[in-house]
Amino acid sequence: MKAFRISGIALCMALLASCGQKKQEADSQTVALLDAAPIVKLAKVVEEPVNQLQTYSATIEGEVKNNIAPSNPARIKKINVEVGDQVRRGQILVEMDETNLSNQEMQLKNLETEFNRIDQLYKVGGVSQSEWESMKLQVEVATKSYQTLKENTRLESPIDGVVTSRNYDNGDLYGGQAILVVQKIAPVKLTINVSEQYFSRIKKGDKVTIELDAYPGETFTGDISLIYPTVESMTHTFPVEVTVSNRDQKMRPGMFARATLNLGVENHVVVPDISIVKRAGSGDRYVYVYEDGKVRFCKVELGQRLGDRYELVSGVPNGAMIVVTGQSKLADGKEVEIEK
Repeated sequence: MKAFRISGIALCMALLASCGQKKQEADSQTVALLDAAPIVKLAKVVEEPVNQLQTYSATIEGEVKNNIAPSNPARIKKINVEVGDQVRRGQILVEMDETNLSNQEMQLKNLETEFNRIDQLYKVGGVSQSEWESMKLQVEVATKSYQTLKENTRLESPIDGVVTSRNYDNGDLYGGQAILVVQKIAPVKLTINVSEQYFSRIKKGDKVTIELDAYPGETFTGDISLIYPTVESMTHTFPVEVTVSNRDQKMRPGMFARATLNLGVENHVVVPDISIVKRAGSGDRYVYVYEDGKVRFCKVELGQRLGDRYELVSGVPNGAMIVVTGQSKLADGKEVEIEK
C-alpha cells in the first residue's frame, strides 16, 4: 500500500514537471513572438502641387437692408404689402394716421396765404423788409415740417427689393420696432473671417466658390468685394465681404453657406490616409517614418483631405519612407521587417 502511494506521488510529480516544461516552452514562444520584428508595408512620399483651399462658414445677407418705420409714434392706418412681396423704389408700403399731416397741411396753407398778402404789401411799401423776411421764414419752416411729416405718414421703399419681415397689423400703434424690413437680394453678400496669415493673398475681385445646404450638390460663384483694412487683435482674423449676383434669387438672407477660397498652389508632401495614426488622449496626428531598419514617431500637421490621401503641412520630409500597414504593433524606435 505504501509502495502504491509512493508511485502515485512520483507520477504526479512527473506530470507537474511535464506541465511546467510545456508552460515554459509556451512562454518562451510568446516572448519570441513579442520580440520578433513586426512586418510592415512601406510607401515613399513625394511633394505635389496642392491648391490651397480654405473653407469658411457664413450666413447669406441682403446687399442692402432697410427698416421701414416712422420717426415718431403714430397709429398704423394700412400696411400695403406682405412678407415675400417684391417692391420697387418709391412704392408706398405703409400709410400712417393722417390727422397730424392734415393739420400741418392746413397750417401751411394758412401761412402761404398770409405770406402772399404780406408779399403784395411789401411790393408797394406797406410792410417792412423784416416783416416780409419773418413771414417767409415761417413758411419755409412749415414747408419742411410738412414734408418731413408726409414722409413719415406715407412710408416709401427706398430700394427695389423683397419684404422679409412684418411686425405689425393694421390699426396697431407703432412702438419702436420696424414695421417692415425690406432687403435687396440681387445681389446678396456674405462675410467671412480670414486668418491674418492670408492677408497678403486676398485681393478684391478674387473668385469664391459657395455651397448651400438648401441646394445640395450645387455651387455658386461670388467675388470678393470688400477687404477690411484691420485685423482683429483677439482672433487674428480680418473680415472679407463676398458678393454674389444672385440673378435667379435662389440665395435668400439667412441661409447657411460655406465659402471656399483658392489661395494659390504650394508643394506639400501627400500621404495615404491609412498611414495617419492618432495618439490616444490627444488630438495629435503621427506618421511612422522608416530609417535604417527602425521606425520613428513623427508628429504631423494635416492640411486638406484629398480623397484617400492627406496633405501634410509639416512633419515628414520629401522622399521619406513611411509605414502604411502594421502600425498597431509599432513603437518609436522599434525594429521592423519590410513586407516583400
